[in-house]
Amino acid sequence: MKHDSAALAENKMPTRLSAAVFCLKVAILQMQRALQDTFAGGGKRYSPSSAKACSLAELEQVATLAESTTPLWRESDPLEHMLQLGKVHNLRTAVRQLNGVEVPAGGTFSFWAQVGRATRARGYVDGRELREGCLIPTVGGGLCQLSNALYDAALKAGFEIIERHSHSQVVPGSVAEQGRDATIFWNYVDLRFRSRRTFRIEAYLSTDTLIVRLHGDSSTCIAETPAAESPPKSKNFLPLLTVPHMADPNSCVSCGVNDCFRYVEPRKQVKGRTAYLVDEYWPEYDQYISEHRAEIDTLCLPIEGLKFDKANYAWTTTGFGMVHTAKLFTARRSIESRRLANQGAARQQALLNQQRQLARIYADIFKYDIEHVVVSQGMLPFLWMDGVLGGRTFDVLMTALPMVRLQQRLDGASAMHRDSVTLGDFRAAQTLLDAETEALRRARKIITPHSEIASIFSEKAEKLNWILPKLPKQSASGRKVIFPAATVGRKGAFELREAARVLKLSVVVGGPQLEGENFWQDVSVEHANGGNWLDQAGLVVLPAFVENNPRRLLTAVAAGVPVIASTACGLENVSGVTTVPTGNLDALCLAMESALTAGSTA
Repeated sequence: MKHDSAALAENKMPTRLSAAVFCLKVAILQMQRALQDTFAGGGKRYSPSSAKACSLAELEQVATLAESTTPLWRESDPLEHMLQLGKVHNLRTAVRQLNGVEVPAGGTFSFWAQVGRATRARGYVDGRELREGCLIPTVGGGLCQLSNALYDAALKAGFEIIERHSHSQVVPGSVAEQGRDATIFWNYVDLRFRSRRTFRIEAYLSTDTLIVRLHGDSSTCIAETPAAESPPKSKNFLPLLTVPHMADPNSCVSCGVNDCFRYVEPRKQVKGRTAYLVDEYWPEYDQYISEHRAEIDTLCLPIEGLKFDKANYAWTTTGFGMVHTAKLFTARRSIESRRLANQGAARQQALLNQQRQLARIYADIFKYDIEHVVVSQGMLPFLWMDGVLGGRTFDVLMTALPMVRLQQRLDGASAMHRDSVTLGDFRAAQTLLDAETEALRRARKIITPHSEIASIFSEKAEKLNWILPKLPKQSASGRKVIFPAATVGRKGAFELREAARVLKLSVVVGGPQLEGENFWQDVSVEHANGGNWLDQAGLVVLPAFVENNPRRLLTAVAAGVPVIASTACGLENVSGVTTVPTGNLDALCLAMESALTAGSTA
């Protein structure tokens, strides 16, 4: 709501003098609270990793004691949009200090001890704060929504409220209208509560909601003392500066009263900015991004591959408002990757660590006013665990099966081929699986050219067309059967070996042999000839259990060579590809025999 100068004067418009008096009183109160906490004992900061003997990990039954959910976004003047984004970013930053925290039985939770001071150096930005009857832009503004939610949940759980302060003014639509608010102001206006049981705080942002849950053991705890709805404030505190307030507070960015010293010149609000976070180049995703990006959007990529002649990072960088790279990280990753083994747990863990590092580099680069994110799958679980995607919509560029499905697939293949040295050598941590699963569930869209992956996500999937390389067609009259992969179980090496034995075929292998030196015993094999691996090819076969990025198969299709692939290769309905069920040896033999017979009569 906008007010003219006369109305503000009647309500005692803030002045520089009143603001100076306010700041002086604040300084005294902050010093008083600091001394009190130092000598009388204040709140303690708890860490998710600081679980003691009574931690929730050791409790047999863990229940949700209480939950509070509040909307992140409210209808407001368009000029307020940047402050709304700032508020959401501040909440996103603060919940990282809360989510997963365990407070032992009898321990006191303090909002400021746990969250810490909101400063720009710690990543906080301008949000809205209620002060002297006005909503003003201030660093860390909007954190009261989090303290409100914690207080509301603590009341529902029956916790003892040690300190709580109500807002001096009720903002329409806030929980203060129900008397369940808890204002905070560093460091002397705090929210503190405790429980007779160990409890864990779960706090995160969905796309449009702040969720706070309190978890604890509900079966063996001592009954809580009922919480007071409005506990008295500490007698050691001086009163805040009292200012007459209006029913509907002014906002400094939209009130239009330019003779107020806090007046903020209205500026153009940019809405709907998207950040594209990518890694290895996929032509399908490059085309998709080029068709959807806008001039206000941001692109984050390892390096500008087109500029440095790096085909694996050859993303189109034109048409973006900002382009950010991670050159130093990319150089370090290149050196590290050369030292990794071709297969094994150490390699897979190193690759996951690289994705974590890149995700955090990107998260530090793009700004808080990004409202939508399009992210390559490898970085997704790390961004989710770090809370970067909270309060934003996001789409996922799927570059592999979901990790839960991937590991289930590998478990099944390992049970079929117990002598494999590669199928069971690595499994990701459960926390990482859970993070990716939850993030994929909350994603707006799943974007992929892979037919099997698209089928998993049904209506949420946006299926792209595979892009074939431009190659001259070659004669498919050759007789060589080519296995365009390393000799590992996940690529279907066991199935192809048995098919070759049954059909008495020789095989050209397109990669290193990692299943043991005698793997191809009784089968005639040769190694592919580098860049000429399709020479004299009559058939390309990949009966993989896992194939995320079937570029060699697409190359064979483009060259006019028949392809037989399992459904795991994601090439359903691609012309020139015969699809067989994953892990089905009989279907594979039948398809290969049919293709070779057709080739010999052509």
